[in-house]
Amino acid sequence: MSLEPEKIFENIHQELIDGCKEGNKFDQMKIYKLYYKAMYNTALRILNNSVEAEDVMQESFLTAFQKINNYGGTGSFGSWLKRIVVNNSIDTLGKSRFNLSLDEIGDIVFDDSNENYFEILNYKVEEIREMIFNLSDNHRTILSLYLLEGYDHEEISQILDISYNNSRTRYSRARNKLLQLIETERVNESVN
Repeated sequence: MSLEPEKIFENIHQELIDGCKEGNKFDQMKIYKLYYKAMYNTALRILNNSVEAEDVMQESFLTAFQKINNYGGTGSFGSWLKRIVVNNSIDTLGKSRFNLSLDEIGDIVFDDSNENYFEILNYKVEEIREMIFNLSDNHRTILSLYLLEGYDHEEISQILDISYNNSRTRYSRARNKLLQLIETERVNESVN
């Protein structure tokens, strides 16, 4: 038995998706309830604005339901929907205009023997997320797509309509800017 290169994805919500293809409003509402929080969070990480993220999320669901017959089942429905949200978020930012792994943020050292280790770790991760949200739109977008959304540079280059090398360069610059902010914060904490 040979494996097909683009095997049709067996979606656990296939009955709901089929109902949406038939225009069933009840099934559309169920799909919305299953995915709205994740899609809102995706838009929020890119846009850094809750009102715009809500608008993009709503618009993305409308687009998805209008174009649901374009979903061919070669990937998960959630991935297909997330691509719509990411594209709409980037369009909202304009053409001009991130679970973070510890190895991506430098040598932050935590003492795991401390009973408050996980509280400290969560606090540090939240600080870093805040720093990401305070970066410029270009830096925040590339870090969000790569670190938080899990897209690789080839996918990012297609989403942003830039070259593969440009995606890697932008990511490197954004990562360096984030590391500078982290280092500045560390220096400020050691002074205080």
